Amino acid sequence: MAATGRCFLVTGPPGVGKTTLIMRVIDALKQSSPNLKIQGFYTRELREGAERTGFEVVTLNGRTGPLASTKTSGQESQRWPCVGRYKVDVASFESIALPELQVKDDTDLFIIDEVGKMELFSSSFFHCVLKVLESNIPLLASVPNPRSGYDIPGVARLKNHPGAAIYTLNIANRDAIKEQLHSQLLHLFQNN
Repeated sequence: MAATGRCFLVTGPPGVGKTTLIMRVIDALKQSSPNLKIQGFYTRELREGAERTGFEVVTLNGRTGPLASTKTSGQESQRWPCVGRYKVDVASFESIALPELQVKDDTDLFIIDEVGKMELFSSSFFHCVLKVLESNIPLLASVPNPRSGYDIPGVARLKNHPGAAIYTLNIANRDAIKEQLHSQLLHLFQNN
């Protein structure tokens, strides 16, 4: 089980900058401690002009693959789960994201952006997230805001984890939260 203060969860409404914040924290950590071994992934929007057409998963070493799209065709995609108008390619997500969540002795920090409804269609994903928590390696992750007042069960479980600290992001506090997370993570690494 993760020790107190080793699971950092960033939440906030869609578009507030959760992914941007996490990337800024990673950049600051790399500048402060260039030898840190950080592994994980983030998701990024795919757009055609002004229209969002989907999402892709991107590993911290640059591997990419589709996560969800409005532009799917073919027999196989007809069986894929949906979130709103997006069809989720669970097999692609798992092939890119799950190897990044394998616990290794030399890992200093895990990044998971995000633990959301699309990602949780993978039954293996949450099992890997729990293994990361059990490893006692610090975790920086994003989670969605509750819809209609209720969290997705996997998200609720993370938020209620004894080692979790939750940071609710808004436009006014983005810089302060970035500095706070950077400082707390550096402190953890210096005391290990």
